[in-house]
Amino acid sequence: MKKQGITAQINQTALRLLDKQPEGIWWTDLNAMIQETNKNLHPKTINGCVWRLIEKYPDQVYKPEKGLFKLNKYS
Repeated sequence: MKKQGITAQINQTALRLLDKQPEGIWWTDLNAMIQETNKNLHPKTINGCVWRLIEKYPDQVYKPEKGLFKLNKYS
């Protein structure tokens, strides 16, 4: 079984965290929450993954306003 890559881990963590917050999560809070799950993750890697969530998962994530990430199922 292949080990999951770092960006995939970050993306899955972000989606899992967003699923627990129907009202959405602000960018800085989402970055901090992901960092808390794994202190070994580099903050810039987390930041890049979070900003690409909408590009990578347009069917799952959207931004109702600048800096706020939310799952489409809660729109």
